[in-house]
Amino acid sequence: MGEKGHLMALFIFHTENNDIRKGACSVQYSWFNRNLKWIYTLPAVIFVLLMMLFPIIYTVRISFYEWSMSATTPPLWVGLSNYIALFKDERFWHAAGSTFYFTFAALTLEVILGIAIALLLSREFRGKNIVKTIFLLPMVATPVAMGLVWMLIYEPTIGVANMLLKTFGLQPLLWLASPTQVIPSLVIVDVWEWTPMIALIIMAGLATLPTDPYEAADVDGASTWRKFVSITLPLLRPTIIVAAMLRLIDVLKTFDIIYATTQGGPNFASETLNLYGYVLGFQYFKLGMASSLLVIFFALVMGLTLFMIWMRKRMEGTTS
Repeated sequence: MGEKGHLMALFIFHTENNDIRKGACSVQYSWFNRNLKWIYTLPAVIFVLLMMLFPIIYTVRISFYEWSMSATTPPLWVGLSNYIALFKDERFWHAAGSTFYFTFAALTLEVILGIAIALLLSREFRGKNIVKTIFLLPMVATPVAMGLVWMLIYEPTIGVANMLLKTFGLQPLLWLASPTQVIPSLVIVDVWEWTPMIALIIMAGLATLPTDPYEAADVDGASTWRKFVSITLPLLRPTIIVAAMLRLIDVLKTFDIIYATTQGGPNFASETLNLYGYVLGFQYFKLGMASSLLVIFFALVMGLTLFMIWMRKRMEGTTS
């Protein structure tokens, strides 16, 4: 082979190598381009998972130990003893009953009032924007500060609540000082503060409803109530389920308002599971029992949330 043959072979070799490199680069670039959304979001996803999973795993681990948060006494493995002790504890069952009572009463009233207020605010009237702004003020207030304000409102001797009752000729109440009246009093505070959130979600749902069914109902001469029952309410069911699910999680975890007003009193009448877990952990220093209570509470919240999600999917399936 002559010099020209060697040069030709060398040229072909370099050309093939360049083609191979270009092909490999194009494959790498196409893979990178296809997975771009995962590559950029992966660090944030890993960080969020670590921030979520580590406290849960650590709490589950501590729930199998007896530990008083002492630096000299290490945690002692006790297995399921903390869970067994909780299920035998009358105060735990009383706190569970108070939690369900408070949650059911507050959530029911907030959903009913939220739907009513959303229907009212969806209409056009003078000063509508001002009314919306005033209506949203309780939701943006600091819960602890609002708890202290409501303590003054509920004060039996000089409180505004009893003054209003006396004005209408009614007997004054003990409000937060009565074991039978404390939960309804706290429900009023929660309804006052968080009904605007339900109303906002329902208003967003009302804005997306189709107009054709209403036009057909007007042609048939349907009343306002009939249109609400037969058209508005069925179409709004998925939105109502979402609003109720979001609020259910928050109501179950309510801590600040109760702690700021009653701290679980009187005589543990307003003590919820969340508050009892705090007392066990940071007042009695029973970290194991507190962790086991929080594990049970977490399972309860997750179970109810999954149930609400299942209901929403079922509602969407029936309305579609």
